[in-house]
Amino acid sequence: MLTSIKLTQLYVLDQDQALEFYVGTLGFEVHSDVDLGFMRWLTVCLPGQPEREILLEVPGPPALSPDVAAQVRDSLTKGAAGGWISLTTDDAFAMADELRSKGVEFTDEPSQKPYGVDFGIRDPFGNKLRIGQLFGG
Repeated sequence: MLTSIKLTQLYVLDQDQALEFYVGTLGFEVHSDVDLGFMRWLTVCLPGQPEREILLEVPGPPALSPDVAAQVRDSLTKGAAGGWISLTTDDAFAMADELRSKGVEFTDEPSQKPYGVDFGIRDPFGNKLRIGQLFGG
């Protein structure tokens, strides 16, 4: 029986820029930052949640051939790479105001839904993030 999701992966074009966004702007913490020689293993997590990591991976070898990595980078910059994360907050409107003041790109503004309030943003590489304040959850 499966018991949890441990690791999720998002492609990024620059891991230092990804750290600036995910840690500096969104408030994640660095979980792992290891030079494996063939790649940098960089993961972040929300404070107090080290059991759930996001791998911020640059498309390339050994996972992808140079040709495929170029295609992934192209798709990523167009917002079509398929990566997205859903996050929750206690106050969606306040979180949106904070992120707006930091210059974060919004894909849609906070709005009331049957399940709560949520909105969409993009990271600097085109990955989509949904942030919601859920009712009854």
